[in-house]
Amino acid sequence: MPLYEVETTSHIMIACVDDEPAARLFAEQNYPTEQVLRVSHRPKDAWVISKNLLGVVSAGSDPCTKARDCLSKAQGDKLHAVRLYMQQTGTDLDGARRVIESNMALGW
Repeated sequence: MPLYEVETTSHIMIACVDDEPAARLFAEQNYPTEQVLRVSHRPKDAWVISKNLLGVVSAGSDPCTKARDCLSKAQGDKLHAVRLYMQQTGTDLDGARRVIESNMALGW
């Protein structure tokens, strides 16, 4: 079954569905208050996120472990997790958002 990347006003999700209308329905059912901004068919049956391209590589620590810990403490609340990550690492808002969102996409 193909993968579709669905971007809404607040989330980017990956849906394993048959076609684009099903991907849109998936987003609408899970996030009914958000507008679907983009739906893209993924060319392969895998989803890969490059930490280097996102700029989340830091010497001496694993940003993903810290991000997952923040997501766990925030009980999945993205904004709270971003704040925790910023507070614990000193990362700026944009960097913290990228790390947290990439780990949300991984299904922390």
